[in-house]
Amino acid sequence: MKKYMNEELIKIMISFLLFLVSLFFDNQVKILFLVLSYILVSYEMYIEAFKSIREHEFFNEVTLMILATLGAFYIGKYEEAIMVMLLYQLGEYLSDVAVKKSKNSISELMDLRVDTVHLLKNKKSVKVKMKEVKEGDIFQVLPGERVALDGVIIDGVSLVDTSSITGEAIPKKVRVGDMIISGFVNKDSVLTVRSTCTYQTTTTSKILNLIENAEDKKSTTEKFITKFSKVYTPVVVSLALLITIVPTLFGKELEEYLYKGLVFLVTSCPCALVLSVPLGYFCGMGVASHNGAIIKGSYLIDKLCDVDYLLLDKTGTITKGVFEVRKVVAFDRKEEELCRIVASAEEYSIHPIAVAIKEKNKLELKKVENYKELEGLGISCTIDKKEVFIGNKKLLNEHNITYNEIEEVGTVVYVAINHTFTGYIVISDKIKEFHKSMNPLEKVIKKEIVILSGDNKKTTKEVATAIGISSYYGELLPQDKVSKVLEYKEKGNVMFIGDGINDAPVIKISDIGVSMGNFGSDAAIEASDIVLMNDNVNTIGKIIQISRETKKRVKQSIIFALSIKFLIMILSLFGIASIWTAVFADVGVTLISIFYVLTIMWKKY
Repeated sequence: MKKYMNEELIKIMISFLLFLVSLFFDNQVKILFLVLSYILVSYEMYIEAFKSIREHEFFNEVTLMILATLGAFYIGKYEEAIMVMLLYQLGEYLSDVAVKKSKNSISELMDLRVDTVHLLKNKKSVKVKMKEVKEGDIFQVLPGERVALDGVIIDGVSLVDTSSITGEAIPKKVRVGDMIISGFVNKDSVLTVRSTCTYQTTTTSKILNLIENAEDKKSTTEKFITKFSKVYTPVVVSLALLITIVPTLFGKELEEYLYKGLVFLVTSCPCALVLSVPLGYFCGMGVASHNGAIIKGSYLIDKLCDVDYLLLDKTGTITKGVFEVRKVVAFDRKEEELCRIVASAEEYSIHPIAVAIKEKNKLELKKVENYKELEGLGISCTIDKKEVFIGNKKLLNEHNITYNEIEEVGTVVYVAINHTFTGYIVISDKIKEFHKSMNPLEKVIKKEIVILSGDNKKTTKEVATAIGISSYYGELLPQDKVSKVLEYKEKGNVMFIGDGINDAPVIKISDIGVSMGNFGSDAAIEASDIVLMNDNVNTIGKIIQISRETKKRVKQSIIFALSIKFLIMILSLFGIASIWTAVFADVGVTLISIFYVLTIMWKKY
């Protein structure tokens, strides 16, 4: 692509130099340089025109440009003919540069996902590009890494964060024989996995293909311009012929009215619309990708301008799915001493709740004896010759320990020492840092922001209150979420943002479905219209602003182009406009329109 861009620019520059050289000569030498300049800058357009004619497409902006410039040559307006072609090609070049920049933004964004794998070769781990991994290859996933490819675990036991797939905040233990999905995050131990897919079948490749081949997903404005051009071009060619031929039937000079017809023809060329409208939308998509969101088709730019309701999943979307200690309560000792006992007991546990407690309390640990991890209950051990139980209320019931049931938002860890209820610790999911305020979204969503969660109502309420959202629903099954979305769709345009497989049906039925691309499930990404590669919900605020700016500038460029063109076309009928005026009305207006829509890329949002 870079080579192509350089060749195009060199061709335009050489053609322009030949045009400048011609100005220093007269007669035949001047005409020779002008003809060479014209051939160099226009031969590809002739090839394109012949291909169009072969496909029975006789009227488009290319054939119109050729007719206009050939007519200009016929009446001796060589400089004007060449300038029309030069400026048109310059506009095409600038358009290509902008599209290339937008595509690069999208490609760079996709690079935020996993692109390297620890491949096992001859029992040695080698870091290779994901493109090199074939189905059946064996690779390792280190602690803290995101799983790059779907596969089956052949060695290792670990906890994995599945919140992006299942919507569950609590990680699950995986072992040999279990399937592991791309998007899972390995928490604590090395896993060896046999791949069941390749780089070509990953979501990254699919999304890029969706963007670059979204011909059936054009905006309504683009579709209108395409239809408009197909009708408009043959009409103006016919009018130009009438302007030229009809007066000559009444004895008028052919050259005078041929000139008027050419002015009309050059002015009427729809280049400004054909180039600037799709370019504007593609620039909007490129700016969106640079700001962290992939939009799967320009038609969504129009939809994004009118979002009435934003519905949000909670776990993995607003929250991290990572636990933190919220509260420590001790009845018969200091809180620090209770934390020391709990941290000591949890030292050998890899459960995420245990990890949260240990991270919270960087204290000198006590000696632990008789350690037992009781699945689904908690742990028991001996510390300072005292029997310690740490876990849920089922653990205390199991050992007939009397306690007061604690009503707190989050997970309550009960602590009993020597069969006496001694205190408790409250653990809760962390809200993502950039979600602590929904102000950026509230400014652009027309009516309401709502949380839809499968978590309990108390936890959902707490998260909603923490981020300043007044509307929320908890304890919803996937089918309940679908019902809620359908209910809101009856009242206006609905956008839903989610990250797990359980969110895929809701994403699909929404007017605009949004998924988390960095840690979201492939099912959700496939179902969605927009993918947030930075997993920041507030990015949607920027994307809506970008969409509104894009639509506004595209509409303004259309009004500007048509206004100038119709004015000059009317003036040409009265012989007031010259062919140089027509050059401005065509390629000048085209360049101005292109530069104007390009400013979408330069504005800060």
